[in-house]
Amino acid sequence: MPISTDPYVQGEDLAAYTDSLIATKDSRDADFDTLSFQTKAGPQYRRAQIRYVGSGATGNHEGDSRILPSGGFTFSNMLLPPGAEGPEHTHHDVEEAFFVLEGQVRVGIHRGDGEAEYRTLGYRDMIVVPAGVARSLKNEGDTDALFCVIIGTRKPQIPTYPEHSPMHGVTRD
Repeated sequence: MPISTDPYVQGEDLAAYTDSLIATKDSRDADFDTLSFQTKAGPQYRRAQIRYVGSGATGNHEGDSRILPSGGFTFSNMLLPPGAEGPEHTHHDVEEAFFVLEGQVRVGIHRGDGEAEYRTLGYRDMIVVPAGVARSLKNEGDTDALFCVIIGTRKPQIPTYPEHSPMHGVTRD
């Protein structure tokens, strides 16, 4: 096993280094603003991102010192209020995984011809969607849904939305 060259592991302040590796629940915020541009297409797209590792593809959050730096992936929680949805979109450069912690999330897998398959995931269910495959999410329950979102790269490209999506052409401005 290689020996770390990180100065903290080599004898610096190990307590401070260990603390720098932790993101607590209490230090997180449910950020409803980062995806608020999507509500231009309808109020059902209102949802919150709770960032832990990296800033993902949802905006520039590099200045948020509470986010743990990413070495090769992003990790956040997504909070979907009842009726909220994540519109159909495609990450062309990276796979994305969803792991349900609370509530239920209906996940759609879409083809360009309009065909889609839907599955409802509940507590501790997970789906991994490969790069280039369109996906959507919706909370059809009557309580908040909370799930982990893991993206397999440090800084993913901004996803695209198909022409038939209400999100197609919506900008962050």
